[in-house]
Amino acid sequence: MRKAIILALLVILIQFLVAIYYYPQMPDQMASHWNIEGVADGYFSKFWGLFLVPLIAVGLFLLFAVIPRIDPLQNNIKDFIKYYWSFIVLFMGYMLYMELIIIVWNLGVTYNMFQALSPAIGILFISIGFIIGKSKRNWFMGIRTPWTLSSDVVWNKTHKLGKGVFIISGVIGALGFFFEGYLALLLLLAPVMVGSIFLVVYSYFEYRKSTNKQ
Repeated sequence: MRKAIILALLVILIQFLVAIYYYPQMPDQMASHWNIEGVADGYFSKFWGLFLVPLIAVGLFLLFAVIPRIDPLQNNIKDFIKYYWSFIVLFMGYMLYMELIIIVWNLGVTYNMFQALSPAIGILFISIGFIIGKSKRNWFMGIRTPWTLSSDVVWNKTHKLGKGVFIISGVIGALGFFFEGYLALLLLLAPVMVGSIFLVVYSYFEYRKSTNKQ
């Protein structure tokens, strides 16, 4: 776990170093938001354009670090803590990737931003699938419904199924790299949204089934 924490902090440090290095080369107004067609339609000053992502990464890291200490079921989190921190390292890597493609765009290399993000978001969904497959009942991470939070059996069954749902959703979402516009958005969001609704309904019926047995 300690190695993962150090690695996550190192990735954040790299984000700040990259921002400092490219600061003189950035325009005064940096493209910072892109529409569904991948066209820039929002701008920040170069300070916020470069340092907003690293600052968000710091805030998220602190939040992730606090969660295992404040969760009422923190002992359950300890059972999958190494997977938890591995995901955080990967997420910080995603933040670094996002910062880099923003910088490259503002250096004059234009491309469809949504297509560029699709594979990275797909990988995040896949990693979420793996971590929830290992997770134990807690209040902050996973498929938290009234029924999964009320039963270890329902939690475990729902998350075992959820692992496959998120991995498949991530693979489909990554295919958005090969498409533009609304089709890429559909590939990225539709599987995970439909899958999430299915898992909520599944957890309800599994809870009903377990209570009926009792």
